[in-house]
Amino acid sequence: MRTSSSPSRLLSGCRRTLSSSSRGRFSVKIRAETTSSESATTSSSQEDGSAVVSKNLEVMRKFSEQYAKRSGTYFCMDKSVTAVVIQGLAEHKDELGAPLCPCRHYDDKALEAEQGFWNCPCVPMRERKECHCMLFLTEDNDFAGDEQTITTEELDEFTEGMK
Repeated sequence: MRTSSSPSRLLSGCRRTLSSSSRGRFSVKIRAETTSSESATTSSSQEDGSAVVSKNLEVMRKFSEQYAKRSGTYFCMDKSVTAVVIQGLAEHKDELGAPLCPCRHYDDKALEAEQGFWNCPCVPMRERKECHCMLFLTEDNDFAGDEQTITTEELDEFTEGMK
């Protein structure tokens, strides 16, 4: 499936969607395997919850890398697209308890997260390898890069102004 929109156009749509959020809590769909050093870092978290967000960012980074490898897909050649989508998934995981797709508009995010259809990986991705966010791209996609990894430093670099 060829993509006709540019990565930057889709990225701006993601950023618009990420700026509006609703609050709610549901059970976590993706669990992190934590080491004792990660637990120590989390237990010394700041009052403002930034440690939770950064922990969720790392959880979603690891998940994205593992899923790309497992599904045979690749990240976008423009790593800022990958970084913004992972940041949005981490924010939704923090707010909603589930990694709801950050590139769609929802009338009720909490309800959508509970129903699970758009939780990453969404049903279209699992069934047909169609990722609206351009996070997981098949080799034949014009915007597919050749990497299945993204570093913490790259995430920080591309999402600096969003935090």
